[in-house]
Amino acid sequence: MSKQNDRFNAFLDLRQVPVSHAQSGPLAGLTLAVKDIFDVAGYITGCGNPDRAETGEPAPSTAPAVKRLLDAGARFVGRTQTDELAFSLMGQNAHYPRPVNPAAPDRVTGGSSSGSAAAVAGRLADIATGSDTGGSIRAPASFCGLIGLRATHGVVSLQGTMPLAPSFDTFGWFGRDIDVYEKVARLLLGESDAVLPARAFRMAPVDALLLGEAERHAYQAMIKTIAPVLGEPRDGPALTHDLDDLYWCFRRLQAREAWESHGTWISEKDRRLGPGVKERFAYGATIDAKAAKVETARRDAFRAELADRLSKDGILVLPTVPGAAPLAASGFEDTQIYRERALHLLCLSGLSGFPQLTLPLGMVDGAPFGLSLLGPVGSDLALIGLGRRILETIGKA
Repeated sequence: MSKQNDRFNAFLDLRQVPVSHAQSGPLAGLTLAVKDIFDVAGYITGCGNPDRAETGEPAPSTAPAVKRLLDAGARFVGRTQTDELAFSLMGQNAHYPRPVNPAAPDRVTGGSSSGSAAAVAGRLADIATGSDTGGSIRAPASFCGLIGLRATHGVVSLQGTMPLAPSFDTFGWFGRDIDVYEKVARLLLGESDAVLPARAFRMAPVDALLLGEAERHAYQAMIKTIAPVLGEPRDGPALTHDLDDLYWCFRRLQAREAWESHGTWISEKDRRLGPGVKERFAYGATIDAKAAKVETARRDAFRAELADRLSKDGILVLPTVPGAAPLAASGFEDTQIYRERALHLLCLSGLSGFPQLTLPLGMVDGAPFGLSLLGPVGSDLALIGLGRRILETIGKA
């Protein structure tokens, strides 16, 4: 992607390297942007950090998940920005110009898949790869008015990908329309005609994380939107696990794994880590094996409880994030407060490993706001099928 054609700072300004793709296939005629944590043959995988970009070697091969899209006919158009080492949620990398949210230019794109979300929302690419460890597909999709799936953990290969927290890391992608989104899903997840008999329910403590009255009104409107397909979601019993405890469980385990993945490299010299990222890695260094064991047991118990609630046919309906994207001009403290509130919602799928689909169904304060469907393990394609029916019902497909 030529920088003069990139109005949204979505792409990295790199020397272009030829990337081959099939001339036919289900994705022929579609363009593909790739987040800068996935190897693409001939490119250095910079991971949003200048030291990585300056000292790394070009990748000898392309990450298998990305190659599958190229082999299906998608044409590579460039490397997209990522938050530094993929360890943030707002899309504001201290080392690069921030990507602009095409759907709400005064608000953040969300991260860490910031450039990918901006590229698709800005129609600079039809498909863009991202990753979701703590919410880096779901939050940017909600912020930018896109479709986004956090897939069942482990279902898509992460070979050739920078790890952050491996027990949470998942491959993902953004799309503007459900047809393209489903084509990619069938390539990456396998063909399936599985239909999820939907038993939709809500949880009051989860819904209570919405920011305020405008968000509650917008969310209720989205609930009415899905009712023709899923019925009116019933009020389900609250989890026995406190949401604050689950949030800290996620934070501690993610941070410890992130330090295990990058701590040695970070400790070698000053890596010029940006604000927030530096502190999150430092926090990970403090989580010892005893604390990790306690939180792993909590995670296992939560996963079992949520699996029981969902069974084989349950759909937890929830707001993807607490509201519209934060304003780009917000101060660091304000965005941190939003981030923590968002992670209380986003950690449910991350801790369980169960799939969650966010759909661009709502608006609040003139900006996009997504609704999510969280289903049982392996229900990824069925969730996308439900998403198709919902979007077709309201004429957005």
